[in-house]
Order: sequence, then structure tokens, then C-alpha cells
Amino acid sequence: MESIQSETLPKDETNQEYRVQITSKKQIIEQMNKYKEILKTALDGQSDVAEETKRVLLQELLANFEAAVQDNVLVNGQPWEEAADVEEDVDLDSLLDDTIVETTRRRRAFPRKILPHVVHSLKAERKLMGLYEQTVKPQEVVKDPDQECIMNDLSAAAPGMFKQAIQVIKSISTLQKQAEGLCEILNMKSSHTTLEIHREVFGSNGQSDAALPPVNGAPTNRQPIKRAAEEAEARGCYVPLSKKPVGEGEPE
Repeated sequence: MESIQSETLPKDETNQEYRVQITSKKQIIEQMNKYKEILKTALDGQSDVAEETKRVLLQELLANFEAAVQDNVLVNGQPWEEAADVEEDVDLDSLLDDTIVETTRRRRAFPRKILPHVVHSLKAERKLMGLYEQTVKPQEVVKDPDQECIMNDLSAAAPGMFKQAIQVIKSISTLQKQAEGLCEILNMKSSHTTLEIHREVFGSNGQSDAALPPVNGAPTNRQPIKRAAEEAEARGCYVPLSKKPVGEGEPE
């Protein structure tokens, strides 16, 4: 039955460790001695058992108990037989003192050992820096007084030029608007009344009277005022004074 159960158990369960892990063998011995004193009283009160038998049974009980405890513990991962029997008591104060002394010794000794290496590294670094040469030599930049004066004058005149530029832009905008208005006026066509007034005042404008459109659909035979005046003078045989011949009209 046990063989069948061992075959059905997984491999991990068969290899699992069930023994108690301890770090001090001395503590286990103290615990076993304490429980041995309790087991010694296990046969007390058994009057029907001989004393010799009690002594033998008690020895077997204590031996079995001790063997069972030793088989079921591991001291620092080792079986009871392989673990060390003698354990040194750890004195924390002594250990702390030793650590302080060792640290102090290292703080005094190590800087002295490190110092030569640090000095050697600094010297090597300075020597390496000395091997570099400046490929470009810096030169002092000298200001040109004439150029500086020109720049100052230009900076001072810049605000005034800016204002003038704004005024010119505004003037250009106004002139553009006026030019657009003039173009609109020039492109306007004269009305018939305007043409009649122009013809009567200034005479013929090089075009025939027949070319003029009629007013209100009725034909017009109007002539310029100057021509009408000349025709009236001719019909009345009237000659203006400025046009009379010399000596005409004078008394003989």
C-alpha cells in the first residue's frame, strides 16, 4: 500500500524536506533536556511494574525521544551527526568593537595608499593637456570709429525715417483714391443737355448739327449764338463800328 502511494505522489512531493531547520545545536539540547525531565515522570504511579522494568522502559523512552528529535532536525542545513558539536557564543559587543577598530585602521591607512595614485593621475592629466595646441589664436576685435559713427547716425535717424515712410504710405493711399475718382469722372458720358450748352457757347465742335440727337424726340435747327448774330447783321446790313472801313462816315 505504501509503495502504491509513493508511486502516485508527484516527484516534487517526494523530494520535499519536512525536517525542521535550526541554527543552533545548543538550543535543541537545552529543549531536549527540559522535556526529558518531564518524560522521567511518565511511569510514576505504576505500582504493578517492577522498578527494574521501569528503569529500562524509561531509558528506552528517553533514547527514542532523543533519536527522534535528532532525526527530524537540520542544523544549518546539515544532519545532526554532521553538524558541529561545539558552538562558540557570539559576543556582539566584541564583534562591534572589532569592526570599529578595523574601520578606523582602514580610514587611516587607505588615504595614504591612495594619495600617490591620485598625484600620479593629476600629473599625467596636466601633461596630456600640455600636448594640446591652440589651432586658432584669438585676436582682439578693434571697432572702426567711422563705422560706429555711421551706425549711431543711422540709429538716430531711423525713427524719423519710419514716420516719413508712414506718411508717404498714407499719401499714396489718398492719391490712389483721388486717381480712382478722376478716372470715374473721365469715363462718365456727357448728357445731351451738356452737349447743347457746349455747342451754343463755344460754337461748332467740329461735328455736324445732324450728328446731334434730337431733344425729346423733336428735331432741332438751332445754330450757335455767334453764327445767328452774324446772319442777323448780314440781313440788316449792319456793320459793327470795329468793322467799318477807314474814312467811311466822315464828313467831307
